[in-house]
Amino acid sequence: MPRIIDVVEAPNQGPNELVVRVPQVGSGDFRLGSQVIVRESQNAVFYRDGKSLDMFGAGRHTITTANLPLISDVMSFFTGGNDVFTAEVYFVNMREFTDLKWGTPQPISLRDSELGFARVRGFGQYTIQIAEPKRFVDQIVGTQGLYQTSQIEDYLRNSIISSITDVLGENMTSIFDLPRLMDELGAAVKAKAAAAFTAMGLHLKQLMVVSITPTEETAKAIDERASMGAIGNMDAYLKYKAARAMGDAANNPSGSGAAEGVGLGAGIGMGAGMAGMISQAMQAAAQPQAAPAAAAASTPGVMTLEEAAAYLKVSPADVQTAIDAGELKAKKIGSQYRIAKEAIDAYLSS
Repeated sequence: MPRIIDVVEAPNQGPNELVVRVPQVGSGDFRLGSQVIVRESQNAVFYRDGKSLDMFGAGRHTITTANLPLISDVMSFFTGGNDVFTAEVYFVNMREFTDLKWGTPQPISLRDSELGFARVRGFGQYTIQIAEPKRFVDQIVGTQGLYQTSQIEDYLRNSIISSITDVLGENMTSIFDLPRLMDELGAAVKAKAAAAFTAMGLHLKQLMVVSITPTEETAKAIDERASMGAIGNMDAYLKYKAARAMGDAANNPSGSGAAEGVGLGAGIGMGAGMAGMISQAMQAAAQPQAAPAAAAASTPGVMTLEEAAAYLKVSPADVQTAIDAGELKAKKIGSQYRIAKEAIDAYLSS
């Protein structure tokens, strides 16, 4: 003779138990007149043959044909009108499930306007509540046999990660903009993931993005970019380092420290010189090839004192001294001197 369950209840439902099944295994035997006790934070769903049937809210209920019309139809069909029927009862926990965690097991790869490419990880928290007990039992419990929050967290986490990947891919320009957009990012991900939760009979009440962090290789790229920005003008930076090293050497003229300082200054000075040479070479390459010929053509055959000084890259007084000493041939016309280019070239070669 089947064991009739006269009182159906789940008084010890834990805080992380989404559902408690009565009986735990197989189907139970119930009859009209059995008592169903549902706590304030519960709903009770009768389930049979892979389908959710009638549902009870909080309170103490007596099973009758009036409050279980779908069960009554089953009884008439399968039992010939007897008051005993088989079913399972799922006590659904209606409380909020808070402080659930989500995180990205693998980095998310994104385009970045500053770095070109970035890989990030994210984690945060979310809160859920069962909104439609019958749908939740149909979609999650009845077909998959999942009763604990830990058993469905992987599925929920994957829904969130899929949503945050879409949101970041559609809206992110640079990883440097993310810190000021955490609240907006959380709202966008929550709105996008809500549909997947609703399809399971769940309500995604809150979702927070706690942090979006770069992977190690992306962090290195950020550090390099920051270092370049801090240096700014590379030529001025090298000159400053060279001057400082030479000053340190002058203040410590003896001992190994001086040698080290001079060596450092020489090395940095060489770097500055190389930077200048590279800059000059680039400027020379950018000039037309006819520039040397044009420069030669612009030198006059007969020069004034100032033109000769510019040609020799000295002061006019130096040219005057050379003329007075008889070293440089020049012709004085009135109060002005005129110097032939050949005379200057001969003076230079003497």
